[in-house]
Amino acid sequence: MPVTLSIHVGYYSTKCPQAESIVRQVVIDRFSKDKSIAAALLRMHFHDCFVTGCDASILIDSTDDNQSEKEAGPNLTVREYSLIDEIKSKLEAACPNKVSCADIIALATRDAVGLAGGPNYKSHTGRRDGLVSRASDVDLPGPSFTISQSLKAFLARGLTLKDMVALLGGHTVGITHCGFFNDRLSNFQGTGAPDTSMDTSLVNKLKGVCSSSNNPRVDRTTSLDQDTPFVFDNKFYNEIKSKKGVLKIDQNLADDPLSAKWVSNFAANNTIFQEGFVKAILKLGNIQILQGNGGGEVRRNCRVFNK
Repeated sequence: MPVTLSIHVGYYSTKCPQAESIVRQVVIDRFSKDKSIAAALLRMHFHDCFVTGCDASILIDSTDDNQSEKEAGPNLTVREYSLIDEIKSKLEAACPNKVSCADIIALATRDAVGLAGGPNYKSHTGRRDGLVSRASDVDLPGPSFTISQSLKAFLARGLTLKDMVALLGGHTVGITHCGFFNDRLSNFQGTGAPDTSMDTSLVNKLKGVCSSSNNPRVDRTTSLDQDTPFVFDNKFYNEIKSKKGVLKIDQNLADDPLSAKWVSNFAANNTIFQEGFVKAILKLGNIQILQGNGGGEVRRNCRVFNK
């Protein structure tokens, strides 16, 4: 039997007409209390799509027989699973067994980006949820990756250099833990000194942030965009051009000739950045999707495969 392709804008217009408005209202309510959900949902969407495609496999809880994706190291700080649960619960009450968890992630991310001042765009829907979630499958670009290392991972998923620079621009609303950049502040690559590619004033500021806890077990956090941390704009690119990238991978974007051109373009014009971001995140949302009768399911509980 041939695979029926079904993903398109407005997929739920007849199946569950209120689906997108339900998602949006829950996100609005949550955003009014915590603006950091934009960063959290962007990260969840990215981490889901980069591993076995956009199939909501990141939402599955581990069992005695299986360690799921959310238990892998890069995913231990992914959050807002409860927000997805809340949306799913409301959708199941309104139209049972209709809206996939994969679509919920994509729609919630879109709405949060718009609320943070980013572009409002139409998202394709019609994805189905995956049937596999293994921690061993998680292979994501790391915070210290070079541009060539990062680009290799993006190209393998059908994304371009421009897409990569635009998607990493999502860090404009992101936060990170000190553990991901502490080495840049004092003993970069065993030199016994801070990373020279980081602005000295930022080094001193972050030293204060990361040493402010009396509990060594507390891994402090800071904004990746030190200027407008909760606004989805192009300030991030201007900061990394000024040696104020917190993560090494972010600073590499501005310093590597391969990506520097797009950094400059996005830094100079917020509209160009947002247009580039929309194209990139729509491509991200179409990676290895399950749709039509081509496999997968619509989970009743986003954390558990249907029985």
